[in-house]
Amino acid sequence: MTAAAVVTARESGLIACTTCGKVWSPEAEICGHCETPLITRPAQGLSPVWAWLVAGILLYIPANMWPMLISRTLGREDASTILCGVVELTQLGSYGVAFIVFFASIVIPVAKFAAIAVLALAVRHEIAMSQTRLTHLYEVVEFIGRWSMIDIFVVATLAALVQLGFLASLAPGPAAACFALSVTFTMLSAKAFDTRLIWDRIGETK
Repeated sequence: MTAAAVVTARESGLIACTTCGKVWSPEAEICGHCETPLITRPAQGLSPVWAWLVAGILLYIPANMWPMLISRTLGREDASTILCGVVELTQLGSYGVAFIVFFASIVIPVAKFAAIAVLALAVRHEIAMSQTRLTHLYEVVEFIGRWSMIDIFVVATLAALVQLGFLASLAPGPAAACFALSVTFTMLSAKAFDTRLIWDRIGETK
């Protein structure tokens, strides 16, 4: 069956539940299976998606410019940004840890920003991609979202373990809060994206 032959619930005059996937008549207001409110499409359109995305990007800037981890050794204080930490780990020979930090703190967030922007632009026909590829892209964004906080987890774990009073201690820097908020806002942006907007384009992009 070709994409052009597919008939969506909306084209059939039905409303699909975004939670369980069951379809109901247009008169229904609540899903009879999972009791989720039924709406044909979000009233605000893509506005929440762009709002959360921009907020996440704006917070990601100080997250990379401000110190992520503050270390104190014998009264001496050193502050490290994400990139500085990656460079220091590389110089110490910890290539695996450096790669994990770089991938989790730089590659994944930037990739999520780009992917959500592509999805939002594609449903407005500004980017020509098939519905299948767009759906797979959204699934990837949802999958990697659960790993976005790994950098914060590492910082929190180190801060809890290394507490030797005056000799040595570690504490999260101001960038940690910015990074956590950036990740949270990006996840909210992805959550606000209605995947049904992708399939509204059936028959328009092959």
